[in-house]
Amino acid sequence: MKRKFWIIGGAAIVTLIIMGLAFRKDNGTMVVVSKVGRENLVSKVSANGKIQAVRKADLSANISGQVTRLTVKEGDIVREGQFLLEIDPSRTKAAVEGLDAAMRGSQADLDSAKARMEQARLDYQRAETNRKAGIISESEIENIKTTLTTFESNYQAALKRVEQATASLEQAKVDHSKTVILSPMDGVVTSRRIEQGETAVIGTMNQPGTVLLTISDMSKVETEMEVDEAAIPNVKLGLEAQIRIDAYPNQTFKGIVTEVGGSPLLRTGVQEAIKFKVKVQIQNPPDTIKPGLSAQADIFTGSSDNALAIPFQSLVVRDIVLKEGEKFNPGDKREEEGVFQVEGDKVKFVAVQTGLAGDMSVEVLSGLNEGDIVASGPLRTLRELRDGIKVKIDTRKLGKN
Repeated sequence: MKRKFWIIGGAAIVTLIIMGLAFRKDNGTMVVVSKVGRENLVSKVSANGKIQAVRKADLSANISGQVTRLTVKEGDIVREGQFLLEIDPSRTKAAVEGLDAAMRGSQADLDSAKARMEQARLDYQRAETNRKAGIISESEIENIKTTLTTFESNYQAALKRVEQATASLEQAKVDHSKTVILSPMDGVVTSRRIEQGETAVIGTMNQPGTVLLTISDMSKVETEMEVDEAAIPNVKLGLEAQIRIDAYPNQTFKGIVTEVGGSPLLRTGVQEAIKFKVKVQIQNPPDTIKPGLSAQADIFTGSSDNALAIPFQSLVVRDIVLKEGEKFNPGDKREEEGVFQVEGDKVKFVAVQTGLAGDMSVEVLSGLNEGDIVASGPLRTLRELRDGIKVKIDTRKLGKN
């Protein structure tokens, strides 16, 4: 009895399946449709990035030593020329004083050498007069001339020593001046990586950790974005943008593209997408904005008013075999973009040329007319559609009218 029940139940299920298939065959594949209409389209490129000052200065030490004075902290407003910190000046001060004494000693030697040289010149002039009068011999005048030459050489040597001592003193003064770091501009201390009593080392480009302070002019800020390689050809200088900053919810800020990178950013992984740097300057930023805040930007790359448009999901791509005389060899395939146009209860593939892409729709340049009906879903159904297939419109999920 139980077995008979299962046999009857199974037969009923098979019958329902057959009836369902027959119903689908009779009524067609269920599709959602959309009507080709007119829209105002705006295309944009979206990217993420960080807020930073347009103008900032990373201050590093030009000499090494212990920080003996530090007068600012992060967030402080500073003015150009304001004292920020001092590195122990005792060593450079001693060097200046020692070289100054050496320079004064060299100057005294120079003065003595000059006096001896001038006296030797006077002696030589008198000797020349006496030689002409026959008072002294030629050998005596030669000896006096040799003495003058020696004193002239001594003077030139003393003069060189003074010049060297002066140069060394000036360099020591420059080194001593480097113990004091002043603000190079008006701005805000946006980073302080040193504490009083710690030792500062000479900063180099290959050692970013040697930056002591960062001064940023926060009156002009920008967001540095990373734009995907597929979108970068559409991004140009001067394009307008709309920026959203996570720290300021429900607010948007206007911006303008000021820099477009010409080479890709270095990738840390082989699988990482290739991206390019794009800078967007923010107009009228809030007074409380900080560098490092996360931001998103929509860069507007074009617009088309009253454009003929269809939903993105209506587009399908299929492979077609090239014919004799086309660009490639017969039998080769290429992709063709198009839609399935609904005519009555059947569909046919229509190749289209697309233009500007908006948020949800894409411009149609050729292939369709206003008012045409196209299949727009479901996605799995679109992939299975073929020319001449019978369809039924799903009125529960109609696309745009």
